[in-house]
Amino acid sequence: RRRPGDRRRHALGGRAGTVTAMPVAISWSAGKDSYLALLQARAAGLDVRRFVTLCEPDGHSKSHALPPALIAAQVAALGGHWQPVLVPPGGYAAAFDASLARLRADGIHSMVFGDIDLQAHRDWLEPACRRAGLQPVFPLWGRDRRGLAAEVIARGIRARVVCVDLGRLDASFCGADYNAALIARLPPGVCPAGEDGEFHTLVLHGPGMAAPLRVVDGPQRRVVTQPPWQPTTLLFQLLSLAEA
Repeated sequence: RRRPGDRRRHALGGRAGTVTAMPVAISWSAGKDSYLALLQARAAGLDVRRFVTLCEPDGHSKSHALPPALIAAQVAALGGHWQPVLVPPGGYAAAFDASLARLRADGIHSMVFGDIDLQAHRDWLEPACRRAGLQPVFPLWGRDRRGLAAEVIARGIRARVVCVDLGRLDASFCGADYNAALIARLPPGVCPAGEDGEFHTLVLHGPGMAAPLRVVDGPQRRVVTQPPWQPTTLLFQLLSLAEA
C-alpha cells in the first residue's frame, strides 16, 4: 500500500526516500529538458532554488558552450541562484562530486535532473548523489521522447538549437528555433528530444520566466571531439546577451 508521499515520488522518478520540502537544486544546462524538469518539479511542490551548471575553465557551459552572463540572466529570470562549477581538464567527476558536497553543506537535500531514459547516465548520477547525501529526482524519467518534445512546444517554451552533431544533422539545424516545423524535418533515427546528443538547445522564454532572454547571434564554430567522446564534429551557434 502506498504511503502519502509515494505518488509524488513516483511521478518525479525518485527511488528511495520521500521528496523533501527543503530547498532543492537542479542540474541546469539552460536547455529545454532542464526547463521542463524544472516546471514539473515546481508543479509537484519542490522549492527549486539552486541551478548548477558544469562549465569549461573559461566559464562557458559544457555541451552548450553558453557564456556565463547569458545563463546567469536566464536563472535570475526564473527566480533562482546560479552555481557555475568550473571543471579543470580531466576533472569532471571530481568537480561534480565537489559541487554536490557544497549543496549538501548549504542545506540542500535533493537534486533534480532532466534525464529521460539513458540508464547508464542515471546509474552514474544516483551513486554520486548518495555519496553526497542528496536525493536524486528525475521528473522526465521514462516518458516518451516524442511526447516530451511535443510538451515543450505545447507549454510555450521557446528555445533555439545552439549545437548540432554534424554526423547526424546538417548545419541548417544549428541556430534554428526548436518548434514543430524543426521536429518534422528531423532525419529518420534522430531523437526529437535530442536525448542521444544529436543537438542541444537554449531556452529563451517560457512559463515562470520573468522576461525573455534577448540574445545576439555571434559566429558559428566547429569543434572536433576528442577521446573519450566518439569522433564527430560539433557545430555551435555562439550567442551573447544583448545589451539593455
